[in-house]
Amino acid sequence: GSLVAAVLAHSGRLDKEHLGARVGRLSRRGEVCTMINKKYSEFLPSMQSAEELVAQVEGLSSNIDLLKAGIENEVQQDLNVAVAEFTELKQQLERDTLVLSVLKKLQEFDTTIKECNSALQEKQYVTAAQQLEKARSSLRSLESRRGFELKILKALGTELTVQTQNMIYHLGEEWQKLIVWKLPPSKGSSSLEAVVLSELHLYTVPPQDKDTAVPPVAAVLQALAVLGELHSKLKDFGHLLLQYILKPLISHPSLEPVPEEQPDVFILRFRSQELALDESSPMEVFDKIKLVFEVLHKYLLNVPLEQPGRGRNEGRVTLAELLGELIWEELSDCLIHNCLVNSIPTNSSKLEQYKEVIESTEEFEKALKKMQFLKEDTTALLKYACNVDSHFANKKCQDVIMAARNLMTSEIHNTVKITPDSSIALPELPDPGSGDHVKVPSPCSLLHNGTVNLGGESRLSPLTLCLPTCRISCSVQQLVELAYHTLLEATASTDLCCVQLFDCVRNIFQLFYEVVPTYHRENLQKLPQLAAIHHNNCMYIAHHLLTLGHQFRYRSTSVLSNGAATFVDLVPGFRRLGMECFLAQMRVQKGEILERLSSARNFSNMDDEENYCAANKAIKQVLHQLRRLGMVWQDVLPVNVYCKAMGALLNTALAEIVTRIAALEDISAEDADRLYSLCRIMVEEGPQVFTPLLEEDKNKKYQEEVPVYVQKWMTFKELMIILQANLQEIVDQWADGKGPLAEEFSAAEVKSLIRALFQNTERRAAALAKIK
Repeated sequence: GSLVAAVLAHSGRLDKEHLGARVGRLSRRGEVCTMINKKYSEFLPSMQSAEELVAQVEGLSSNIDLLKAGIENEVQQDLNVAVAEFTELKQQLERDTLVLSVLKKLQEFDTTIKECNSALQEKQYVTAAQQLEKARSSLRSLESRRGFELKILKALGTELTVQTQNMIYHLGEEWQKLIVWKLPPSKGSSSLEAVVLSELHLYTVPPQDKDTAVPPVAAVLQALAVLGELHSKLKDFGHLLLQYILKPLISHPSLEPVPEEQPDVFILRFRSQELALDESSPMEVFDKIKLVFEVLHKYLLNVPLEQPGRGRNEGRVTLAELLGELIWEELSDCLIHNCLVNSIPTNSSKLEQYKEVIESTEEFEKALKKMQFLKEDTTALLKYACNVDSHFANKKCQDVIMAARNLMTSEIHNTVKITPDSSIALPELPDPGSGDHVKVPSPCSLLHNGTVNLGGESRLSPLTLCLPTCRISCSVQQLVELAYHTLLEATASTDLCCVQLFDCVRNIFQLFYEVVPTYHRENLQKLPQLAAIHHNNCMYIAHHLLTLGHQFRYRSTSVLSNGAATFVDLVPGFRRLGMECFLAQMRVQKGEILERLSSARNFSNMDDEENYCAANKAIKQVLHQLRRLGMVWQDVLPVNVYCKAMGALLNTALAEIVTRIAALEDISAEDADRLYSLCRIMVEEGPQVFTPLLEEDKNKKYQEEVPVYVQKWMTFKELMIILQANLQEIVDQWADGKGPLAEEFSAAEVKSLIRALFQNTERRAAALAKIK
């Protein structure tokens, strides 16, 4: 019952809602109908007007169709005919225009050629040249027309060439009338004799005695410029001017220009002074060159020219400018290398005087610029002259190197004696404590008697740091003096120059290191005396290199005072160079000693007279060799070096003799006596080869000190004792390994000698037993 009631209630609500929606739809439909009626009433007039327009368009379209058909049938045919006729007329007009222009160019060419010939006959060269260039332009225009070739163009080109060459010929003749060179027969020579015979004639006014007047200079030059021939003429003129006037004036100091002015011609001649210096100063050379250019500028070069192909203002130049462009580079090089280079001072004290050269160079360039021979930015000469410090340093270094090389390649055997107290021609140097530098306190001070105080009771000899007495080459002494003077001059120069000169001095010594051993190699290998002198030379240079830089440290130049100017690094190389050369000579001498002793037949079988004579001869030869070396090295090597060298050579001989005798297996009594006599010769005459000094009485000291320098001396004397001793004396000399014999020989060597000297007896066996 409740379910039925609910369904009915719901059905009633649905009917009410459906009825309300339907009423709403009906009301909206009424509004739409009203709106449609309104729009229709507005659209209807527009539609009617559109229909009218459609009718008009259809009528207009039919008219256009009729008009188009008329044009295609009637007008188009007439229009095509008219276009064809117009094109033909246009082409005919172009052909006629082209022919007319060609005829005009031909007419213009013919007219200009006629005017050129007429002007040439009247000697109006500028007009003739201009007309010729117009003809050339007309011909180029005709030749540039492609597809329009004429056989006549070739003939016109030939005619133009003929006219041009004719014009150049006439201008050349006029040029030769204006400028006349009278040169010596040998044109290629620029010697003083040839230049004196040379003359230059410049005609300024037409000569009165000739029918043909010389044209003005400007006309001839301008015509040459228009034709493009002026450059070659000026080039030839400039070459002759350099060869026969300008360069000789620079190279020959005695040559002077002699100008002579006449009514119609100016003549430039030359004369040679008999009394003249070897070199001209730059001022004199500049005056001579300036005089020549002033003459040329007055009578030839002061001619304004218009360069073809340029504007009137920018193309206007003078003949002086053109000539200057051609010859100035060569002329300035000649002035620099043959004049200014020679004027550069070789001494820094003369640098102040060089200002006059700089001023004269500046005035010379200004004069040439005023004559328009030089451009305003040309300063080659002045730059070179103002850079005098660099040039001075370069020249000084070159001179120093050349002088040093000459000294290095001179003879070594020309010597001078060096002693600790000898005075050498070295420059005066300031005291190390002077100048602006603070004096560094020294740990030792120099006393009045020349000894050095070390702060205690000890004293050093005044000769402690001195080079020992020896002989060195004169050339080496001069080389060291050259280094000192060069450094002294460096300290008085600018910083740049100072550095160059300091490097130059270092180069001197490095050059010595390379040149001398190579240049004198053969003599240093063959001649003992030269090897000794070379050894001394190297030690002498090394001795000065130790303090060379330090001595100039207290000068005013900061470059040397900062401690970088040193030569100490070169010292080991020079010491090694001297030692290697001398040691090589020592090896040669040792080889000769051993070779001579090799002919002694091992000192065996001395009872054979022939063997004894061979051994005796070998020893005499060795002593003779040592004696000869002693004389060669006497007063050359320092005493200590001499004694060590002679001691080493004598020691070589003694050691070889000892070795050979000790190696003998059998020595008879007679052999022992003769070996002893041979050894006694070495002991007696060996010390006599020690003669380091010229004074004989002073050599005894060194002869007595032979054991100090000869290591095997005592060994040799012990060998002599063994050769004359009996078994007991030998055992006593051995003294259980504590005696003098034990200090020189080993037990095996002593036993070997005993076996060789004595027969195999019980006494020998007992003696051998004690040697251990």
